[in-house]
Amino acid sequence: MRLSSALFALPGLRVVLTGAGTSAYAGEAIAPWLSCQGLDARAVATTDIVSNPLEYLTPEMPTLLVSFARSGNSPESVAAVAVADQLVKNIWHLILTCNEEGELYRYAQQSERACCHLMPEGSNDKSFAMTSSYSCMTLAAITLLGKLPRTEAVSQVERLASIVEAGMPQWADKVNTLAKLDYQRLVILGSGGLAGVAREASLKSLELSAGRVVTAFESSLGFRHGPKFLIDGQTLVVQLFSSDTYTQQYDLDMFREIHSNKMALSHLALVPGVVSGLEGESVSVAAEQLDDIWLTFPYIVFAQMLAMTKSLQLGLTPDNPCPTGEVNRVVQGVTIYPFATE
Repeated sequence: MRLSSALFALPGLRVVLTGAGTSAYAGEAIAPWLSCQGLDARAVATTDIVSNPLEYLTPEMPTLLVSFARSGNSPESVAAVAVADQLVKNIWHLILTCNEEGELYRYAQQSERACCHLMPEGSNDKSFAMTSSYSCMTLAAITLLGKLPRTEAVSQVERLASIVEAGMPQWADKVNTLAKLDYQRLVILGSGGLAGVAREASLKSLELSAGRVVTAFESSLGFRHGPKFLIDGQTLVVQLFSSDTYTQQYDLDMFREIHSNKMALSHLALVPGVVSGLEGESVSVAAEQLDDIWLTFPYIVFAQMLAMTKSLQLGLTPDNPCPTGEVNRVVQGVTIYPFATE
């Protein structure tokens, strides 16, 4: 099957972005942007679809299920596709995977209603944490589902590559300084789709520290409603600033509030370009203005660098921070139960 304009023109088409863990957060990062592109897009984790299918899938609603799956072998990823086929009358699948030997890739080869895009060689991360696979699958979804002309998409990817390549040596100094701090909590804040990026960023540090750094994520406005209690003298707070001037006002207000309270061990803003009125520690990830959807990439690279450097500082091995096997690269121990429809 090939994605076609006819599919997206179907009345009432719902686009469900799904995956587990990092793969789910890729969907959360881009769903708000896709909604602005005119799609009925929503991010729902496979772990929710599998356990409660009727709460997230509507049998009578035409649905495109977009599966983000590094290995394509996670039990919930495979089961979510199966239950969607069972439950939804008009269902199509877009599978974004890094593994041509995975179950979902094989499924797409024999299904007339599935289209699979295999990520570039090298994106199937061998380490515990998903880094390149997250970026590749997110970028693929943006270019395949968004309304960007091909030439514009190519130009934007080249631009991003240059920004990140130029930025990494500069970011490394800040990352090394932060990793040496004795922080035991990490809070990452972002607004809109950047809340999804914040969730993935917090997961990276939790995984690569083997849980020795307790992490949390929240939106800038949502943080006041209870989660702000997390901040203490052993907390690092990182804010992902929006490039939207309206949204940025709320990011800036929260930054000022945290800064004035002086309760955090350290507080850093990642910003696009120059933010007027920002007084405090900040790192500009791009000298030029980028829309939030593109800020996903330099922001997540900075967070990945921080997670890896902190892991090394703690004496761990980032590729396998849990050698005893309680947590695995491809999840294990999941029982999938038959779903009965009336």
